[in-house]
Amino acid sequence: MPIDYTNIPSPCFVLEEELLRKNLTLIDHVQKSAGCKIILALKGFSMYSAFPIVKEYLSGATASSLNEVKLINDFMGYPAHTYMPAYLDQEFTEIMERSSHITFNSFSQWERFKGRVEEFKAANPEHALSCGIRVNPQYSEVETDMYNPCVPGSRLGVTRDKLPDTLPDGIDGIHFHSLCENDSSTLERTLEALESRFADLLHQAKWLNMGGGHLMTREGYDIDKLIGLVQKIREKYNIDVILEPGSAIAWRTGELVTTVLDVMDSQGIDVAILDTSFAAHMPDTLEMPYKPVIRGAYHEAQPGKPTYRMGGMTCLAGDFIGDYSFDKPLQIGDRIIFEDMIHYTMVKTTTFNGVNLPSIGIWQKNGSFRLIRSYGYESFKDRLS
Repeated sequence: MPIDYTNIPSPCFVLEEELLRKNLTLIDHVQKSAGCKIILALKGFSMYSAFPIVKEYLSGATASSLNEVKLINDFMGYPAHTYMPAYLDQEFTEIMERSSHITFNSFSQWERFKGRVEEFKAANPEHALSCGIRVNPQYSEVETDMYNPCVPGSRLGVTRDKLPDTLPDGIDGIHFHSLCENDSSTLERTLEALESRFADLLHQAKWLNMGGGHLMTREGYDIDKLIGLVQKIREKYNIDVILEPGSAIAWRTGELVTTVLDVMDSQGIDVAILDTSFAAHMPDTLEMPYKPVIRGAYHEAQPGKPTYRMGGMTCLAGDFIGDYSFDKPLQIGDRIIFEDMIHYTMVKTTTFNGVNLPSIGIWQKNGSFRLIRSYGYESFKDRLS
């Protein structure tokens, strides 16, 4: 059933339940066929109102902060798989209490906290807690340095020359994450690099966490190759395998609904100002950068067609994205629908300049819209002091 956007507040993130279930069904097929565990990475999708749906397909989630850990505990009912580049002394006990797996970013972090881990395990024998170390395979095909954890000087993970020949007592697992919306062929080459450096330690480990970046729900992704790669690693090293995709869960499952507030001529360039902000509500478009798809618009300027530079409502001069063409001139009040805005975009929003955060809602499979939450002054004020 087509979505009636006229009755949806603007701006608003709209998750489409059927599309989310479609992705989760495919992901569940992968984990069952490969014999691995696929868990939700909250850094890519933290819409906890949708966690009851996710729980029908996935049995875990991964966090990179105590707040994310709590969200997993409270709204999924699972202990978290937790990884942080560095742990805070005052939070670490609670993180152990709330986690099933804890990955350390460096050996200095492990040395600092291993005594507390041992004490916790001794005092809580009924609590299964497994620890791992993040490694840097020194191989990545991510082209944007901001998203590449293997660049020289990266603070994420331990290189092979910093590791002993034997995993320390208390370290059960190895974790790597060097993909970003990549395909299974990239994973294949990454695993070759990983094995060339860490094969001896993989034989000693109980589990391997392959991190995220496995965009298995993208059209054209070779699912069978992914399944085969995971099966091969599992059998070769007699090891449990965990994947924690971020984008793949909510890939193309919803949109950001916005409205044209003004249309103006700027030195010969037509500009449309929207009730949203690229800097505050879609920061990935400026960080990556990439040009989002607008439903019903031409992605590049078309000669002879009405063309507009899309701009946000903040006073940041760079709060705009490229030019789009339309079949008809834009009018104040027109709805502009940005496609694929549920993963990563929603979790990065800010209230810069005091702009309200977009509302959040779900277009349910029964064909009705459910508004989850709207934001106002209190949300802005609570971030400040």
